[in-house]
Amino acid sequence: MNLQGVSVRRMALLLAGLAMFGPFSIDTIFPAFAQIAGDFGADRVAMQQTISVYLIAYALMSVVHGPLSDAIGRRAVILAGLAVFTLASVGCALSTDLRTLLAFRALQGLSAGVGLIVGRAVIRDLFQGDDAQRLMSQVSMIFGVAPAVAPIIGGWILGWQRWPAIFWFLVAFSVALLLATWRWLPETHPREARVRSSPRRLLADYAAIFANPRFQRLAAAGAFNFSALFLYIASAPAFVMDILGLGERGFGWFFVPTIGGMMLGAWLSGRAAGRISGTRLVDIGFACSGVAIAANVAYNLAVAQPQLPWAVLPMMLNAFGIALVFPIVTLAILDMYPRQRGSASSLQAFTGLVLNALVAGVLSPLVSGVALHLALAAGAFLLIGWALWRWELRRDRTRPRAPPAGGGAIEPGEPL
Repeated sequence: MNLQGVSVRRMALLLAGLAMFGPFSIDTIFPAFAQIAGDFGADRVAMQQTISVYLIAYALMSVVHGPLSDAIGRRAVILAGLAVFTLASVGCALSTDLRTLLAFRALQGLSAGVGLIVGRAVIRDLFQGDDAQRLMSQVSMIFGVAPAVAPIIGGWILGWQRWPAIFWFLVAFSVALLLATWRWLPETHPREARVRSSPRRLLADYAAIFANPRFQRLAAAGAFNFSALFLYIASAPAFVMDILGLGERGFGWFFVPTIGGMMLGAWLSGRAAGRISGTRLVDIGFACSGVAIAANVAYNLAVAQPQLPWAVLPMMLNAFGIALVFPIVTLAILDMYPRQRGSASSLQAFTGLVLNALVAGVLSPLVSGVALHLALAAGAFLLIGWALWRWELRRDRTRPRAPPAGGGAIEPGEPL
């Protein structure tokens, strides 16, 4: 499907903005952890739950966003999610104790997934093949700005106001997105293509998708690969302020090079569409991440106190590799279920989010105090992701397939 009159550049900006308000919800409050903890009498573990409760709610609702958009359309689901997120952010800003803040953080998580999850389905509704990879890469490149600038914005806001102002900023950001979506996002999922399903049918569809071994391998490979970086993102307050010894305005030293690497990788992925096979790009991405993790472990074994810039340069290369892997794996999953792209996107997101919630709520508090422990845990995640990808390639080479229309062979592991 390719809607007439749709501006690719405007669509990329809008979908990237929709995907950004999720990371903004996580990263903008990092500099305020100490201030919130002081106001509410909370320790580090309790503050870490402001991330994990958000991610758990995000993961639980992620299994609803996609199929709901398959049934009633993409645009209505995104607009409703933005409205709920705006109200949740108001609640966070007005919270007077940690329990109330956690409740509204959960409500933020329940609504924040619409932009990222439904946005992926929108891309696949509009474009096919290399064009879809290019747009997915453009969205990833713009979206990559969010984790870099969010904690910097949070630090600036704390320079002239207290922590509730950060949530008022999120209110303004989500209202702007709601208006832009209302004005510029067309309905990309026509009525004749919609799938009406009861809760029983939805559960049956999810069970069928989740039981597919190929889905399991691809979704898990992408989730573990990203978790090697997300562990550092979830541990950013400890990594930046405790390990590197920087202040609340020092998050840019970690996030700017890291997200710069992700944006560069996303740009290269878009440029490579149609020129380099998807399988080759994923292999290059895992190789780059492997070099980065090995260098990170070696550096932390060699020094007692990590210093800039050497402590963050491996993160930049790792993010570059992840950005090469992500579009290929995601499109491969979406192409497995052309009439259930929303459901496939939801279940892929759920897989990653459950793992991210465990990383943020369980693993990060255990390893974030020691730089070497962070590096080793990230290395374990990358190794698992790479092993799953290689397993999928071996299975794919033995999978019978029909030749594509017009002749020609399909590359192993290539999105169909």
